[in-house]
Amino acid sequence: MVVPLIGYMDRFSARPGERLAVKVSSHLSGPYSADLVRVRHADPNPAGPGMKLLPVPAAWAGPYPSRPQRVPRGSHAEAAGSLALGHAFVLLVRVQPWLLRAHRGPQTILALTLPGRSLTLEVDSTGFAVDAVVNGTATRVATTAAPEGRRWYEIAVTVAEGRIALTQTPLQVTWGAADAGTAEAAIPVAAWDGAATISFAAHPDSHGHATAHFNGRIEDPLLLRGVAPGVTLADPEALLASGKVAAWWDFSIGQEGEAIQDRGAGALHGRVVNFPARAMKGSRWTGAEHVWRHAPRHYAAIHFHEDDLEDCGWETDFTVPIPEDMPSGVYGVRLRHGERWDIIPFFVLPPKGVARAPIAYLANTFTCQVYANYRRPDFPETQLDRRKAWGAYPHCGNLDWDYQLSTYNNHPDGSGISFSSRLRPIFNMRPGFLAVPDDRGSGLRHLPADTHLTDWMEEKGLAYDVITDEDLDNEGYDLLSRYRCVVTGSHPEYHTPGTLDALQEFVNRGGNLAYLGGNGFYWKVARRRDRPHVVEIRRAEGGIRAWAAEHGEYYNQLDGTLGGLWRRNGRPPQMLAGVGFSGQGKFEGSHYRRMDGAADPRAAWIMDGVEMDQHGDGNTFGGFGLSGGGAAGFELDRADPLLGTPPNAVILARSEQHQDHFVTVPEELLTHLTTVTGEKPEALIRAEIVYFETTNGGAVFSTGSITFCGSLSHNGYRNGISRMLDNVLRRFSS
Repeated sequence: MVVPLIGYMDRFSARPGERLAVKVSSHLSGPYSADLVRVRHADPNPAGPGMKLLPVPAAWAGPYPSRPQRVPRGSHAEAAGSLALGHAFVLLVRVQPWLLRAHRGPQTILALTLPGRSLTLEVDSTGFAVDAVVNGTATRVATTAAPEGRRWYEIAVTVAEGRIALTQTPLQVTWGAADAGTAEAAIPVAAWDGAATISFAAHPDSHGHATAHFNGRIEDPLLLRGVAPGVTLADPEALLASGKVAAWWDFSIGQEGEAIQDRGAGALHGRVVNFPARAMKGSRWTGAEHVWRHAPRHYAAIHFHEDDLEDCGWETDFTVPIPEDMPSGVYGVRLRHGERWDIIPFFVLPPKGVARAPIAYLANTFTCQVYANYRRPDFPETQLDRRKAWGAYPHCGNLDWDYQLSTYNNHPDGSGISFSSRLRPIFNMRPGFLAVPDDRGSGLRHLPADTHLTDWMEEKGLAYDVITDEDLDNEGYDLLSRYRCVVTGSHPEYHTPGTLDALQEFVNRGGNLAYLGGNGFYWKVARRRDRPHVVEIRRAEGGIRAWAAEHGEYYNQLDGTLGGLWRRNGRPPQMLAGVGFSGQGKFEGSHYRRMDGAADPRAAWIMDGVEMDQHGDGNTFGGFGLSGGGAAGFELDRADPLLGTPPNAVILARSEQHQDHFVTVPEELLTHLTTVTGEKPEALIRAEIVYFETTNGGAVFSTGSITFCGSLSHNGYRNGISRMLDNVLRRFSS
């Protein structure tokens, strides 16, 4: 579905003196207007402070002409050069179809075009086929042998002596399947020489746009001069040694990048488009090796998808200069046309090498990007009703999917989406975006939810700068070194080695860290410096997963390292923050119970003036809020000395009375009755507020709950949760 008015920027953040490029697609008649707002509070719930979008004067604000911009979805590869095949040749390729749909038409495996001649290999649910055109004469051959999904086939196309033959050979025995076939037909005799273009997994239409995208894996496309009866891809190196290989695109080379290498005589090198998945198991994978770098020929396949999207590639409509005196903060470019609107968020950092405040708020942009355009499995009609009633942002992945879904979703062929780009519109970063059903609150996640914190800091007069995950990964500890305190939002779940290293060094050197969320520092993501807009997630063994990576595909393409949980990479969240993920339920909250540690002289100041709830026994607090109705909810973190919680950590409070739908996370379970720690599974469903001191006067404070910040504004910002955090951040920033 195409959204009538929407845009994105070339970056998430900028510093004074820099510019951001704004790219807009408008299918509406007449111009739209653009202006600048500071995003202070992005929750439209009328039970809370409401939306606070503060207008900021900007010279570029005003009307702009509407124009639609195309979304070029779907991955493929392309190459070009000079070919000399003569009158006889063989095309060999191995193919693993993942999605076979008769009603959508055939999918292109390979399209070869020379002057006056073309050959297109394709597949659908009935079998493989070749369409050839020679000097205006069209010929088609088809095997009519229905392939099995996710099975490897070797395809051979032979052109010689006025005939074209197609052979479809299954490489795996599938009992009961009739999936082998051959076909041949007459074809005009011609020399297949000259300037050639080759596309893999799609072919260009009359406008040059890729179409007929293939969903599945392609391995070892090879063109052999002359005819060799019975020739196969069993040993491509031997074929290469014969001197008859005109082209062999060995996809096992350079798997971390976008280049494809032709090892044949013509050196028709090329590139992949729209980030298909590489470092994928090919037909030669035996299970003997699980690291693609150790056996690249076992991983010589590329997995293409019809919905891959690296970059919308839209033209720039206008630029946003960041003035030298612009305060650090969360801002948005607002687009409006009648009742249609969009707000494209961005973050303004202080000048490089400067801290304008003692607190750095770390915006969780990697997590936002990983969740970009999430299509939820539960999307009740009440969500639509609430959006209309509250004037909330109207678009989401459940209704609009033209801009690729999130890495919490699957491609149409069932494989998990492992890449996410920020060069596209991202619905869930919009102010007013309602993410989840929440009968007791607003249902906000990520950037909108984190404005519960930034609004509260401004209400309390706590000065802060904004930095982002991407900035931290680029600049490392140096970005943090000028701050006394780093504060996270509600869900800093996804981190690279660079961001985790920087945060750990900050803590090790005496910085103060306030981790105000749940399920943080959980998954490892990968980036590459020359493609900074893309992050990769391999959902390897263990963890709460929306999909599971294939066995043997746990190592990232972009950096070659093991993906998955940071816990399985030797860095559990407890090592940094003192707490780590252990329980999850629906978006509902409960309260905390004050523990004996609250009286510890090292930490008693944290609870100073914290009012207990009026109900119960006078030792609970936080049973309220805009996120699930309670400060302790949805995703819960607890202390665990075995995983790295330091022995000097003090547990100030612990959540209780969570709803029956809460479960223990899989990595804690050994069986349905036993856990890694020896506790009962239900005992691990708890959030713990933890404090510990480090070196040089530094300390860490963690709340263990994803819904904590939603309670800060309760009762006009005067409540126990608000007082506790006020105590912490004033001490940490002083």
